Amino acid sequence: MSLFSSEMEITIPFFDVDPMNIVWHGNYIKYLEQARCDMFTKLNYTYIDMSKDFYAYPIAKMNTKYIKPISFNDVIIIKSELLTIEPALNIKYTMYNKKDNEKIFTAETMQIAVDIRTKESIYNAPDKLKKILENINEKQIL
Repeated sequence: MSLFSSEMEITIPFFDVDPMNIVWHGNYIKYLEQARCDMFTKLNYTYIDMSKDFYAYPIAKMNTKYIKPISFNDVIIIKSELLTIEPALNIKYTMYNKKDNEKIFTAETMQIAVDIRTKESIYNAPDKLKKILENINEKQIL
């Protein structure tokens, strides 16, 4: 069960494809970052907000599965699901090709919180993020 989920669309730009018109594998990671930023924007707790609370969330672990290629001008939908916030952010991603709703890629990331001032790991989520998620869950129950 996810704490929060969101979806976003990306149209594949020409500069992300190789000479065979296929998206280079490293660009999928860029799309994950876009989806993650979009999800936190929709949560109203962005990376800028985290930074103001002295939190940074570097990637500690990433698992990816490439299923089908994507090409220039394809429109993809990325579903991001926030699974846990403590002791780390765990996020699951699923990419679909919009034209046929076919799954093309899955991934999971784990991000460990770091105190920006001390560079030490933190195993508690920011209070503001916890409160936002509590409010969302309360609204869903009502």
